[in-house]
Amino acid sequence: MERATRKKWWFAAVVAGLAVATAGLLWFKPWALWVDETVNEALPSASTAPSTAPSTAPSEPAQGAPSASATPSSATPEPAVPVTVAQGTFISHEHDTTGTAKIVRLTDGTHTLRLEGLDTSNGPDLRVWLSDAPVKEGKAGWGVFDDGKYVNLAKLKGNKGDQNYPLPADVDWSKYPSVSIWCDRFDVSFGAAALARV
Repeated sequence: MERATRKKWWFAAVVAGLAVATAGLLWFKPWALWVDETVNEALPSASTAPSTAPSTAPSEPAQGAPSASATPSSATPEPAVPVTVAQGTFISHEHDTTGTAKIVRLTDGTHTLRLEGLDTSNGPDLRVWLSDAPVKEGKAGWGVFDDGKYVNLAKLKGNKGDQNYPLPADVDWSKYPSVSIWCDRFDVSFGAAALARV
């Protein structure tokens, strides 16, 4: 009787151990580190980010008032081609990371974050963040990006290649001078780039 009870406990312990091991594997996803996802997106000619600017209809000029058809001198014309307004080079944090991050003003006046030549490790729940935290080398810089203000732009499309992330219309990118490839599962940066105006 005692032997049968021991067998039951041993079987239950094995089943529980397998369940814990399976849950751990699903959570950590260690195989993701060896599976590359490559993305090769061209630079968009215009952003698909929704605009929050109010639309205003032109009003009728008053009798005798000069026509307002001319562009005001204070207005900034939209570029005829996409223009890089800030950029930086990735440094490695928890994983080796290389490539370039750029803020590009598109022909419709909206902005997108473009990652070019990105090469980092794959992993669970990787995100692209804009942050107001400074980019620091070494372990001191691994976990700073959620200390202050940040914008979670999107899930990382691929750990290699060129990719675009439209910036929301209500985000002032100049207040977020850092880009991080952020592992949201473990709150750590795989790599980051400091954006400098060009």
